[in-house]
Amino acid sequence: MSSADPARNGFVHLALPKGRMEEGVMRLLGDAGIRLTFDRRGYRPTISLDGFETKILKPQNIVEMLHMGSRDLGFAGADWVAEKGVDLVELVDTGLDPVRIVAAAGPEFLDGGRPRHAGFLVATEYERITRSWLEQRGYDGRVVRSYGATEVFPPEDADCIVDNTATGATLKANGLLIFDELMRSSTRLFACPRSLDDPEKRARIEHFVLLVRSVLDARKRVMLEVNVPGDRLEAVVAILPCMREPTIAPLHHDAGFAVKAAVPRTDLPELIRAIKERGGTDIVVSGIAQIVP
Repeated sequence: MSSADPARNGFVHLALPKGRMEEGVMRLLGDAGIRLTFDRRGYRPTISLDGFETKILKPQNIVEMLHMGSRDLGFAGADWVAEKGVDLVELVDTGLDPVRIVAAAGPEFLDGGRPRHAGFLVATEYERITRSWLEQRGYDGRVVRSYGATEVFPPEDADCIVDNTATGATLKANGLLIFDELMRSSTRLFACPRSLDDPEKRARIEHFVLLVRSVLDARKRVMLEVNVPGDRLEAVVAILPCMREPTIAPLHHDAGFAVKAAVPRTDLPELIRAIKERGGTDIVVSGIAQIVP
């Protein structure tokens, strides 16, 4: 444990990711009303939440710091938690920056979707995950550690690779075919288990989780408002996939009712058609910033 052991004070020490995940996490916090003010160096922003201290680190280091306890809370990829083999508490899967950890090789290496020969060499940044995969599949392979640009190793310096990919475009551009999937990952919020044992820190962490979830839940829904004649009200309400019950208010001069509900964004195209068929008019759809249960 470092001399700056966070257990010695009531602050929650938050780690934010540098690199690929950074933009999505910063936007998520901004949408939750959490403001960050950056200093000249840019690695220790001031956060607008009382009782929080913040540092920006690479996701791999965030996982290690959470494990050691010098950070209480942090955003990182599930792939690096699996790679480090550490015991952390996953609080939120943001769904941001989804990637697959895959095995890929040139077509000359594969025979019916499997390695053509034993004793092959795998280049990867994910040594632990790769060794586990080799064992599970019963493959006879050796691992060489890469430090980025893993896709350029085959065929001269490795027979195949294990790497992360969002679309597979980079692998395809380098003449590589995906022949197995090891796991799926995304940006997630993790906590040091010991930090949750501290009542003061736990309360602050739970409030932070509430704010983050409120934005993620809101991104999945839109606010739908519709005017409905009185004799068609129940028919329209019956098809609304709202969170609990819709908000209903009478229109002026008893002209019917205004119905409002937060509905799943993906249901919207079919829902609008069904509402119109049941007599709904003047449909208005608007975005939602946060949903707090």
